[in-house]
Amino acid sequence: MGEVHMLVSPRGGRGRAAAAAPVVRRVIEQAGHTPVDISGSSAEESADAARAVVAAGAQRLIAVGGDGTLNLAAQGVAGTGTALGIVPAGTGNDFARAFGLFGLSVEEATATALGPTRPVDAIRTDRQRWVTLSVTGGFSVDVNVRADRMRFPKGPSRYTVATLLTMPGLRHRELIVTVDGQRTELRSALFAVNNTRTFGGGMAICPDADPADGLIDVCAVGPASRTTMLRLLPKVFEGGHVGHRQVHMMRGRTVTIEGEMDLVGDGEEFGPAPIRLEVVPGALQIAAGASP
Repeated sequence: MGEVHMLVSPRGGRGRAAAAAPVVRRVIEQAGHTPVDISGSSAEESADAARAVVAAGAQRLIAVGGDGTLNLAAQGVAGTGTALGIVPAGTGNDFARAFGLFGLSVEEATATALGPTRPVDAIRTDRQRWVTLSVTGGFSVDVNVRADRMRFPKGPSRYTVATLLTMPGLRHRELIVTVDGQRTELRSALFAVNNTRTFGGGMAICPDADPADGLIDVCAVGPASRTTMLRLLPKVFEGGHVGHRQVHMMRGRTVTIEGEMDLVGDGEEFGPAPIRLEVVPGALQIAAGASP
């Protein structure tokens, strides 16, 4: 019936993506399609491959891995009509959580990835890169770096453990956030600009974020002591940090981040600030079932 392209992370979920790939191929074949693996040996090669197949007319691309793999696929499909499917086999899988895909079997996720699509927002940066999930800075980047170096525990709990281990080194940065032209200055321990509710393996840092509302949400925390951060940590999973006097929530269509800090986009190193972000409504066609 046609080709279905696959982008598989070689290291996603400490090998879970590579293990899932044969199952994904089998389900694609059983559905009457021809699986075509376009995975590169590096992130750059994979992103280039995604752009190339979409430019050549690919109808559907399935990302097998975590949020980083999805980001690579998005570099090719964002702003086009190509369907993007997700088989969550990474560590955080936060974008998949937003659509009820986390926890599905590989077979179930692949079947969904072959199904109907819905329009979903993406974030366009001033670096010729797209973001599907979030851009973060400060303490959250320090946690991400530590988590990437850890072998245990596996799964989303690694981010929680990394958070606790990183807490003694908590420091603040001077941050300037401009949302739709409104400028806010503060000493920030961390910030996140999110398209979806969660980051870091299920932490609801922006609990009211909706990836289909044409807006992006911002959470900036600080100034906050280590004690305050430790008290807020368990609340973040359910969004209970919102309303605390040191938690600042913002929302808009464009966000500019300024300050001396490194950034992480969709779990991958993104370089230093400043950065400008703009939501593009309906930039992605996500195969996650019809819109509710």
